[in-house]
This record gives sequence, C-alpha cells and structure tokens, in this order.
Amino acid sequence: MPDIPIRANTGSSRVIPSLKAAEASHNPRIDRPTRRSIKGHIHLDGIGAAGPPFSRRMVTTQASTDPPKPALAIHNIQVVYGGAIEAVRDVSLEVRPGQIVALLGSNGAGKSTVLKAVSGVLDAEDGEIEKGSILLNGQAIEKAPAPAIVRLGMVQVPEGRRLFASLTVEENLIVGAHLQDAATLVRGREDVFALFPRLAALRGTVAGYLSGGEQQMVAIGRALMSRPRVLALDEPSLGLAPLIVSEIFQSIQKLRDTIGLTILLVEQNANRALAIADYAYIMENGRVVLDGTGEQLRRNADVREFYLGLSSQPGRTSMKDVKHYKRRKRWLS
Repeated sequence: MPDIPIRANTGSSRVIPSLKAAEASHNPRIDRPTRRSIKGHIHLDGIGAAGPPFSRRMVTTQASTDPPKPALAIHNIQVVYGGAIEAVRDVSLEVRPGQIVALLGSNGAGKSTVLKAVSGVLDAEDGEIEKGSILLNGQAIEKAPAPAIVRLGMVQVPEGRRLFASLTVEENLIVGAHLQDAATLVRGREDVFALFPRLAALRGTVAGYLSGGEQQMVAIGRALMSRPRVLALDEPSLGLAPLIVSEIFQSIQKLRDTIGLTILLVEQNANRALAIADYAYIMENGRVVLDGTGEQLRRNADVREFYLGLSSQPGRTSMKDVKHYKRRKRWLS
C-alpha cells in the first residue's frame, strides 16, 4: 500500500504525560483432505504447497516450489504458573506470512497463555516456559523479554483492550508509536484513521469515555502504530455487540488482504474466526487437539456441533448429552 503524504495535526497544545518506553516481524491448498491422528491431535491435511509469502507493502506473485518459512513457529512449548500449575503442554503451531491463523477453544483451554508466551509477558503472572521453543522470523524468542520481542515485530492486542483511560484517542495511538520516528508516527496515525474512520472524529476524546467497540478499535490501532510484522489479537470480540464484532473482523481481514499483515487470532467466537482464518488450531485442556484450514474445520462434524452449535442430527440435543459432550469428542477418545 503506497504511503500517502499527510499533514500532521499540530493544533493541540495538550502535553502528553511522560511515559516510560514500554517494555516491551499454511494456507495449504487442500485438494484431497485426509485425517491422521497423533497422540490425540487430529490434523486435517492434503496435497498442495502453501502460497507465496506476503510483504508489508506488496504481494509477490512469483511462483515457489517451497512453502514460505513461518513468520511465527511454536514447537512443543510447556507453560507453568507458580512453578506448579501446568497451563499448556506440548503445543505446536505455525503462522505463515500474510495469513490469519486462529487459535480456538473454550475458557481455560490455554489460548491466552500461548499468546502471553509468544509476547514475552508470562513473568507478569509468575508464568514461565518450561520447555520448547518459539521462533519469530527464524529467531528464538522464548527467553526474550517483551521489549525485545516488540522490536523484532511481534505486537499483542491484549484481552480487555487495556487502554490508558485518562489519555485521548490520539494520545493512546502515539503511545503505540514510541519506537517510531515522527514521520512514521504521522503516517501510522492516518493509516489507523483510514482503517477505523470513526476514530478520526474521536481523536480528542478521552479513551475512558468511549464505547467498548471504539476502545477495541483504539487498542488495535495502538498496536498497528508500532508497524508490526506479526499482530496477535486476544479475544477482540469480547463483550462487543454483533454489529461492532462484524466491523472489527472486517478490519482484521482487511489488514491481511491489503497489506499482507500476519495475524495470530485468539478467539472464542469460532464461527467468526473460522470465516476469515486461513488456518486454525483448536485447544482443549492446554493441548492442540485439532487443526486444519478454516473451511475444513467449519465442515468438521465435531467442530460444527461443539463450537458452532450445529448438529448433524435432527431434533434437540438433550442436556445430558451437552453435559458429557467431552466424552464423545472423537479427538479426545
């Protein structure tokens, strides 16, 4: 996407409070899908090479016989809290350049823990990676602090937005650009306003007075101000009205389709996530139990019943069946 020259808005005389620099770069084409199960983890795969990688400014059309290297790769990580509580065990996943990869599961499945692990913020909750590796563009980051990970291009939008409530919309965006020069800050701010037009009209509004949907837009915009190579989103639909959820997910899809941004999406709204995801993983009890393309998982009978609420059997499902549904999941049997 070409840069558009923008005149900076210098009309505000408000002084931004001093802020310490935050401590903080497969979509296989499936022709004939098959199922294979390894230690309870069912993988849906098929024949076909992954498409070529995306860049930040343009999409390359050069044919390649080899799939692009993952922008983010997690290999068999185990995360423990307080030295005793295991939250994640042997989780592996890959996020290819220019793709949306969804990480789905119920509450307590370990999704947010995986996101905290790749963002380097586990220590804030007395968590640590006991084993395994995490590679960001081929560089190991499992032991790296959050500031180093941000400088390498990995930025997280946390669950619950976590804005600076006393700062304005524009000031929150500026905070996200603390690693950028002035010219990049101006371009980034106008790019955010182009993605979320309503924020332009609210640029001087204190963030604490915004609606939940508007706050989520600011949170995503703040992350984009750092010009990430990989954007991690934690429950972006949480607590939002359906119309706002649609707008947020359209914006996420637009980021992939227009600038080729690589996105790791953690979400409970499986239907919304699978509709835009190139690839997806489902977690249960701290493990990945199923993965495949978004379309494959939407067609999977177990996913349709237990995550999309669509049963292949006519009639109503009894409460007894719902209560004991985990016993009937084929991937856990």
